[in-house]
Amino acid sequence: MLLTVTMNPSVDISYQLDSFLLDDVNRVEQASKTAGGKGLNVTRVAHMLGMDVTATGVLGGTIGTFITNQLTADDIKHDFYKIDQESRNCIAILHEGRQTEILESGPNLTEEESRGFLKHFEELLRNSKVSVLSISGSLPKGLTADVYRKIISIANQQGILVILDTSGSTLQSILDDPTIKLAAIKPNRDELSAIEGQALSDNPEDWKEILQSPRYQNCEWVIVSMGSKGAFAKYKQDFYLVEIPAIKVVNPVGSGDATVAGIAKALDERLLPAELLKSAMTAGMLNTMEESTGSVNPNLFDGYYDQVQVTKQ
Repeated sequence: MLLTVTMNPSVDISYQLDSFLLDDVNRVEQASKTAGGKGLNVTRVAHMLGMDVTATGVLGGTIGTFITNQLTADDIKHDFYKIDQESRNCIAILHEGRQTEILESGPNLTEEESRGFLKHFEELLRNSKVSVLSISGSLPKGLTADVYRKIISIANQQGILVILDTSGSTLQSILDDPTIKLAAIKPNRDELSAIEGQALSDNPEDWKEILQSPRYQNCEWVIVSMGSKGAFAKYKQDFYLVEIPAIKVVNPVGSGDATVAGIAKALDERLLPAELLKSAMTAGMLNTMEESTGSVNPNLFDGYYDQVQVTKQ
C-alpha cells in the first residue's frame, strides 16, 4: 500500500481568460477547482494506476472540507490531521498562452500541531500495511525540515520505502543526514544544481561523479528528470539513461508528481531497475497528455511503457 504525505495541500483554481486585464475587471467563463498539492497529484495518479493508496497530511477549514469531499467523490482513501486554521488556495490564470500564478502560503503551524501530526502519522502506520511512503512538496510555515526527517525516520524504522519529492534547502538537509535512508528522489537538473551550489552541464556523463558523492549514498534511486529527453538515473552504484518517445504535450503540470506515482507503483511491485524507470517515465508522459493536472489514462500505459528505452551506462 502507498501512503502519500502532503503537508501543505491546496485547492487549485484555474481561470481561463482570452486576455488578462490589469487594474480592471476580468470575467471568467471557464474555471476549475481541484484538490491540489503535489502529494495529492501523486495520490490521484497512483489510484488511477490501480494502487491501494491513502492520502494524509494537514488540512483545515472550508478549503480542507472541499478537498476531502472531492477525494471521497473520487473514491480515494484519505486520513488527514485536522487543524483549526484554513488551508490554502492556489490560483492559476491562463491567458494569451501564459500562466500567471497566485499562491497562498497556507496556515502557520504550531509546534503542538506538528507533534499532533506526527502522532497521527504513527497511528496511521500502525493501523495499515504501508509498503511505500511518498512525501511531496514544501512545508507550511512554522515547520522545518526536521518534520520531514522525523517522518522518514519513523518509516525507516518500520522498513517502509520512502520517496521524497521536495527541493532546495529542505532536500539538501535531508540528503546530508547520514541517519536517513531514502528509496528515491527525482530532482531535475536545476534542482540538482541548487543542491550542489554549481551550474551543471547538459551532459549526464558529467553528473556521475556528483551522484557518487557521499551526499547520495543513502538514497537508492536518484532519477534526474530531463524533460522531453527522458531521464538519467543512479541506482545504487549503477547508472541508466532513459529515452522516451515523442508525444503531444497537452499539459505538463504535474508530470513530476505522476512520475513519483510510477516510481511508487514499481517499488510496491518490487520491479527490476529497468522496469521501475519505464514505469516512472510512462506515468509522467501520460500526465502530460491530459488536460487535467495529476491525471492519466491507464489504458495507454502498456503501449507507452513498451516505447521507453533504458540503457545501462
